[in-house]
This record gives sequence, C-alpha cells and structure tokens, in this order.
Amino acid sequence: MRRPVLALTPVVMAVALSGCGMNSVPTAEENVNAKWADVQAAYQRRANLIPNLEATVKGAAASEKSILTEVVNARAKATSVQVSGDDLSDPAKMQQFAQAQGQLSGSLGRLLANVEAYPNLKSQDNFQTFMSQLEGTENRINIAIGDYNKAVQAYNIRIRTFPDAIGAKVFYGAKPKAPYQATTVNAENAPTVNFGN
Repeated sequence: MRRPVLALTPVVMAVALSGCGMNSVPTAEENVNAKWADVQAAYQRRANLIPNLEATVKGAAASEKSILTEVVNARAKATSVQVSGDDLSDPAKMQQFAQAQGQLSGSLGRLLANVEAYPNLKSQDNFQTFMSQLEGTENRINIAIGDYNKAVQAYNIRIRTFPDAIGAKVFYGAKPKAPYQATTVNAENAPTVNFGN
C-alpha cells in the first residue's frame, strides 16, 4: 500500500505546482514582453517613415523646414529612449518612453495642421501616400498599445490572484508591469479645426 502512495506523490506535487502559477506566470510575462515588442515595432515603423516623409516634404515645401526639423528632432529623441522587457515594471522608464513618443506625436500633429494650410502640398500623390502610411502606422501604434495594456492587465491580475500569486511570489518574485499611458497634454480634448483665417 505504501508504494502506490509514494508513486502518486510526484503526480500530486506536479498538479499542485501547476495550480500555483508555475507555467501560467512565465507564459503571461512572455505575452507582455511580446506585446511590448509589437509596440516598439509600430513605433519603429513610424520612425522609419519619417526620413522618407521629410525628403518628400522638403522637396515640395522648403518653407516648412522648421516644422520638419522639429519632427526629425522629436524622432531622434523618441528613438533614443529604449525600454526593455526588464524595464516594464519601472513606471519612470515607461513614462520617459511615453513622453518621448508624445513629443513626436505632437510634432506630427503640427505637420498635419500645416498641410491643411498648403493645399498644393496636400494634393501631391507622393505626399498623400506617405500621409496614408503615417495614418496607418498611428492606427497600428494604437492597436499595439491596446494589446500591450490588455496583456499587462492579464499578467498583473494573474500574479495577484490565488493560486498563481503563490508561484509568482515564491518562484519568480514577480512584480506588476506598468501599462502604457499617453502623456500628451489635454489629449482628452478633441482638437479644434479651423479652415478659415
């Protein structure tokens, strides 16, 4: 009778450990890291589009150099702030990344507003193509951020709720991940559009 009980002990231990987040916590953390990589890829796509946009706009409107310089400088700053998977638990790093990306978004917004003032520039096919790509990229960024924040929420819930909280603390020392938050001032207010001067 003693042998069957001893034979079942490893099975019982494996089942007990699986219920304590042994597999689910690292799986959830890897999902957060993968979603963060998607956010970075979307921002990198935007950063890669800007030099082409810059060349197109410079050729069409030399007078807009100051705005383009602002966009290029904001791009340089945005690409210089890097956040790794290890930094996802550091709200200050996440805030720094979000601020750099927010500055670039603001500069791009001013560029788009300027396009409204110069219809000839807006009508050029190559500029329209880049604008469409840029708008598509902004949509990808928003989707990637939403997916990342959902993954963070799922991970944070997992490491804080029973039974996974046991394994998360004991085996992994898991800490909550920081969600991505926008830093653009007054982003909650709709922009004012004025077509008349």
